[in-house]
Amino acid sequence: MQINKNFNIKEFEPKDGAKTPAEAVVRIKRIANELQILRTIIEQPIIVNSGYRSKEHNKKVGGVENSLHLIGLAVDIHIKGLNSKVLYLIIENLIKRKIMNNGGLGLYDNFVHYDLGIVS
Repeated sequence: MQINKNFNIKEFEPKDGAKTPAEAVVRIKRIANELQILRTIIEQPIIVNSGYRSKEHNKKVGGVENSLHLIGLAVDIHIKGLNSKVLYLIIENLIKRKIMNNGGLGLYDNFVHYDLGIVS
């Protein structure tokens, strides 16, 4: 299912093959729309390393018990050929300028974590 211009729900589904609950799909659409803003601005494909996670998969990858990945409000992303520090700074700037929603942002060696925080 296409979510928006550049993202498909399959990109956000759990890597262990678990079914994504309907309530998580609603949240995934929200975060995909934030990523679409980023994608439109940088004009480069965004690769979703991890979106929604089942409890089992989250535990397997060392995710925290209350991870926002478990409810569809977090993604780990990268862009081919772009250093994760640069991607982090781009997103940070878009948040500061109120172009993207603020939630959480984390810098890792090979990816950036972005989440929407706890929203209703």
